Amino acid sequence: MAPDEQEKWQIQLRKGALELVILASLRGGAVYGLALLRHLQRFPTTAITEGTLYPLLDRLKRDGLLDANWMQEGEERPRKYYELTAKGKQKLSTLMRAWRQSVTDIESLLATKASAEHINRGD
Repeated sequence: MAPDEQEKWQIQLRKGALELVILASLRGGAVYGLALLRHLQRFPTTAITEGTLYPLLDRLKRDGLLDANWMQEGEERPRKYYELTAKGKQKLSTLMRAWRQSVTDIESLLATKASAEHINRGD
């Protein structure tokens, strides 16, 4: 796969998994936006920009999956902290099961040496 094709594929994979990745990153408690962004940027497959993160956080909040509250620590300026709601925890659980099933299915397909003839027979 050419580098450009691989990059496009990784972008599509990232887009499909972002909601799961963000919800999973927040399961340990409240996190402010910039800290979440830095955390996601530590991993090549989840590195995103502010322009991607903040609209997604806003949508997840509108969907009732996140709460957001401004908090000030000491003399620092206030930061907006995001945390999972009960609905967000349920959604995370659902997405985790779906992700794990997808990985299992794909791994099975990658390990299988099925021929087209075998597939066409429905075996």
